[in-house]
Amino acid sequence: MFPLLLVLFVSIYPSSGAQLPNQDQAKQIPVATNGEPFPWDRMRLPVTISPLHYDLTIHPNLTSLDFTGVVRISLDVKEDTSIVVLHAKQMHISNVVLLAAEGVRPLRVLEYPRFHQLALLSESVLTKGRKYEVQLEFAANLSDSFHGFYKGSYRTSSGEVRAIASTQFEATFARGAFPCFDEPAFKANFTIRIMREPRHIAISNMPKVKTVELPGGLLEDHFDTTVKMSTYLVAYIVSDFLSVSKTTKHGVKISVYAVPEKIDQTAFALDAAVKLLDFYDDYFDIPYPLPKQDLAAIPDFQSGAMENWGLTTYRETGLLFDPDKSSASDKLGITKVIAHELAHQWFGNLVTMEWWNDLWLNEGFAKFMEFISLDITYPELHVDDFFLGKCFEAMEVDSLSSSHPVSTPVENPTQIQEMFDDVSYDKGACILNMLRDFLSPEAFEIGIIRYLKRYSYQNTVNSHLWESLTDKWYSDDELDVKTIMDTWTLQEGFPLVTVEVKGREVRLSQERFLRTDDPSLTEGFLWQIPLTYMTSASSTVHRFLLKTKTDVLYLPEEVDWVKFNVNMSGYYMVHYAGEGWSSIIKLLQYNHTALSGNDRASLIQNVFQLVSVGKVRLDTALDLSLYLSKESQIMAVTQGFGELVPLYKLMEKRDMTVLENQMKGYIVDLFRDLIDRQEWSDSGSVSERVLRSYLLLFACVRNHPPCVAKATKLFNQWKDSDGTMSLPVDITMAVFVIGARTPEGWDFLFEKYRTTLQMSVKSRIKSAMTVTYLKDKLKWMMEQSLIGEVMKTQDLPDVVVSVGRNPHGYKLAWDFLRANWHTMIKKFDLGSHSVSYMLLGVTNQYSTREMLHEIRSFFDSLTEETGSKMRCIQQTYETIEDNIRWTDTNFPLLEAWLNKHQHRPPHEDL
Repeated sequence: MFPLLLVLFVSIYPSSGAQLPNQDQAKQIPVATNGEPFPWDRMRLPVTISPLHYDLTIHPNLTSLDFTGVVRISLDVKEDTSIVVLHAKQMHISNVVLLAAEGVRPLRVLEYPRFHQLALLSESVLTKGRKYEVQLEFAANLSDSFHGFYKGSYRTSSGEVRAIASTQFEATFARGAFPCFDEPAFKANFTIRIMREPRHIAISNMPKVKTVELPGGLLEDHFDTTVKMSTYLVAYIVSDFLSVSKTTKHGVKISVYAVPEKIDQTAFALDAAVKLLDFYDDYFDIPYPLPKQDLAAIPDFQSGAMENWGLTTYRETGLLFDPDKSSASDKLGITKVIAHELAHQWFGNLVTMEWWNDLWLNEGFAKFMEFISLDITYPELHVDDFFLGKCFEAMEVDSLSSSHPVSTPVENPTQIQEMFDDVSYDKGACILNMLRDFLSPEAFEIGIIRYLKRYSYQNTVNSHLWESLTDKWYSDDELDVKTIMDTWTLQEGFPLVTVEVKGREVRLSQERFLRTDDPSLTEGFLWQIPLTYMTSASSTVHRFLLKTKTDVLYLPEEVDWVKFNVNMSGYYMVHYAGEGWSSIIKLLQYNHTALSGNDRASLIQNVFQLVSVGKVRLDTALDLSLYLSKESQIMAVTQGFGELVPLYKLMEKRDMTVLENQMKGYIVDLFRDLIDRQEWSDSGSVSERVLRSYLLLFACVRNHPPCVAKATKLFNQWKDSDGTMSLPVDITMAVFVIGARTPEGWDFLFEKYRTTLQMSVKSRIKSAMTVTYLKDKLKWMMEQSLIGEVMKTQDLPDVVVSVGRNPHGYKLAWDFLRANWHTMIKKFDLGSHSVSYMLLGVTNQYSTREMLHEIRSFFDSLTEETGSKMRCIQQTYETIEDNIRWTDTNFPLLEAWLNKHQHRPPHEDL
C-alpha cells in the first residue's frame, strides 16, 4: 500500500502461529453478544482450521447504500474440533450451515464483537483430514469510512452526483465485507460473483468469465477463481467507470479504469503499467501469474494506492495525468506509485509476511523497488535524485525514543495501523539499499529472486529473506547477512559513527543517534555497520564492516579530508571529530564538486542534526551552509532548505520578528542567484523542473520582489482570461500562491478548483489556497474538507497540515484538530497514517512549554479507545521537547552568527 491506513486486531508476537493468551483476557472469559461464554479468548484465530476456497456472492445496492451476500468456505480441518472461529465485523449474519458428506446441518452462531469474531458451533465433531464447507448469509451497510466495502461518489461536470462502491481491505477490513479468516497467513482461492444494475460495471481481482441475467433486471458477473492469496488482497468495485487497455509483451492485459469524464487522463498510467509489469516479469524471473492487471482511479481513497492482486486501486491524483496540465513532479509521483503497487504483485502478494510485525517485508521492498525499477525503465526521471529524501524522513522519526524496530511485535489494533509508517516503508527501503550496496547489486538480485521463488504463494518471516541472501556465494564465512541485518531490523534507531583522523590513523566509534536529554537511553545499542569511505587522495570507495563499539582504520597516507558513508548509501550519520568538520567546510567552500550531490546533501543533513544532539555547535553548521550559494544539485539544495527553513518556522510561532526576518533574509540571499537564474518555463530535466517549482514557490512565499512582480502579473493575466491562458506548469504554484493572497484572487482560484477535471491542477490550486493570509478562508477550507461535498474528505489531512504550516493558520489548525478529533479518528481510523500525519504535521514546529502543556492536556483527557496510546502522541511530545531544548540553546548563537554574516539588509516584509 502507499502510505496509508488499516486497522484492527492483533496477536502476541510469535509468528510461528503459537497461540498465547491475550494478557488482558487471561483472567476473564469472553462473553458473546447473547450472554453465553465465547469459546475462544485470543485475538489471533485458532490454527485448527484453515480455509481452502471461498465462493462469494455480493449484491451491493448503490441506492440504499447497503449490501447482502452469501459466502461458502471450504475448510481444511487440521485437528478434531466442533468449533469454527472466523472474523466478521458489523454485519448481520443468518442461515449458517455446515455442508458435509452426510448432508446440510445448521450451525449455532456466537458473536464476539470486541475481536470481530464469530464462533460456529457444530453438534458433531469436524474430523481431522475430512473436507467440510460452511455457508453464511450476511448483510451490512456500505461503510462511510475509507475501508471495508465502502461508498464513494463523484460529481459530473453537469453537477450530478454518482455513487460507486469499492473495497479497501488492508490490513483487517475484509471482515467488514464478508465473513472470513482475516489474517495474512490464511491464504485461499476466491471465486467471486457480483450482482449489479445494467447501468454499472463490476470488476474484481480476476477477469469476468460470464454475465448472467437475473429476474427483475439485475445482472450477475461471474469472475474466474483467484490464485491462492490473503484476504486483504481481495477487491471489487461497482461503478460506471470506463477503461482503456493494452497488452504487455508477456501477454498480460492491462486496463486503467476512471470516471467517464477523466478517462482521457489515463494514457500515461497505462503505458507506465505495461512497461513496469514487463520489467518486473523479467527482473524477478517469475511470470506475473494472472491474465490481467487493472488499475482503478477511485474518487474517494484514503491512502495513496493499494496493491490488490490483479486490481490495484489509486487516488485519482496518483494515476491520472494530463500532458498539458500535469507537472514534472506529478509524472514522477504517478510513476513511483504504479511502480510500488506493481512491485507488490511479487513482494506482498506472491510472497506475504506471516504477520503484520514483518510488514516491512512488503512495504520496505515495494518502496525500494520503486527506485530500482524506475532507474532502469524511466532513466529520464532521475529517481536517484530523490531516494535520499526517504532516508532523511525515516531518520526524523527514528531518532526519537518512541521509534520502533523495523520488525516489531504488534499487540493491538491501533499498533497494526501504526506499522504503516516511515520506519516500515522508508527505513525498510534504506536498509535494503545499504545491503544491496554491501553485497553488490548482482548478488542482491540473485538472493531476492531465490527468496521469491522459494516462498511463492507462502508466508515468510525476516529470517527467510536473510537465508535467501546468504546462500553460499561467499567463502568468507564472516559474511553472515542475518547477524548483520538483525542489528538493523530488531532494534530501533540508527547509529552515529564518530570519525577522528590522526595522521594515517582513523579512530571509529558508534552510538545510537537519539534526540533526547537522557543519555541512558542511548546505551546498549550496537550495529554491524557496512562503512564506506573515500579520501582526498583516493576517489575509490573503500569498505569496512564495523562490528564493535570502537575500532581503528589505517590509511595508506595522510589526507586532507575523509568522507564516510559515500553517497549516503548507508543508514547512519557521521560526526567528524577534531578538525574533521573544518576540513569538510573548507572543501565545500573551495571545491564542492569533489563530492557527489548526495554526499553534499548528507553532510548538510548530518551537520544540522548533530547540532540537535549537542555534538556540533550551530555556528559550525551555519558556516557549512554558506557554500550553498554555489549549489545547484536538487538533493543538496532541498536539504539546505530542509535544515534552514525550520529554524524560522520555529520563530514564527514565537514573538521573534526581528530574528525571524533576519533568518528569512539569510536564506533568500543564500539562494538568490539560483532563484534569479530560473526560467519561468517548463524546460529542462525532471530534476531541474522539480527544483524550479520549489525555488520559485519559496521565493514568492518569501516575497522576493522579482518573483512577486512576475507572479502577480501572470496571475492577473490568467485571471483576466478566465483561466484559459496557458501557464507553464512548473510555475503555477508560485503564481497561484500570490493570487490566493487577496479575497478576489482566492475566490477565483476556488471557482477553478471546483470546476476543473484535471486532478493535478485541482491539487495545486488546493495547496495554493492553504498558503493565503486570509484566516477565514483557511478555517472554511478545513470545515469544507471535513464535510466532504465541495472538497473531498480524503484531502483533509493535507489541508489541515498545510494550514498548520501557514504562520497565519497554525493555531487554527490545532484548534480544528482538537475540536474535531473524535470525528476524524472515526473517519480515518485510530493509528492510521492520516491521523499521525495530521497530528505531527500541525505540531512539529511548536517550541514553547505553553503549547506543549495545551497539547498534553488535550491528549491526557482521551481514553485508549479515542487514541491516548497512539505512538504519534509520544512522537509529538518528544518533537516539541526537542524543539524547546534546541531553541533555548541555539537562538542566542543564531542571532550572533546572523549579525556577523549579514551581507545585505533583509528585504522589507520578508
